[in-house]
Amino acid sequence: MAVQYNSLQDHFLNFARKEKIELNLYLVNGVPIKGRVLSFDNFTILLEVDKKQNLIYKHAMSTIVPSRPIPYKEEEENKKTPRDQ
Repeated sequence: MAVQYNSLQDHFLNFARKEKIELNLYLVNGVPIKGRVLSFDNFTILLEVDKKQNLIYKHAMSTIVPSRPIPYKEEEENKKTPRDQ
């Protein structure tokens, strides 16, 4: 059975973690952070930045830009019939 994600956020972060995609993360105060996702939960993201761990609170972030595209197959969800939902 395919893995089901609760949200686009979970899919995005989990894919970036598994594929070790480098992210450019911007805090609400404009500070950029570049690193790789080690783990995440509902409130935080653990990033590896220059071989050090950084625990970033999600409420302090404004934007995440991956170094390469992260696929999301929204069209598959739209193809479901009402009976499937």
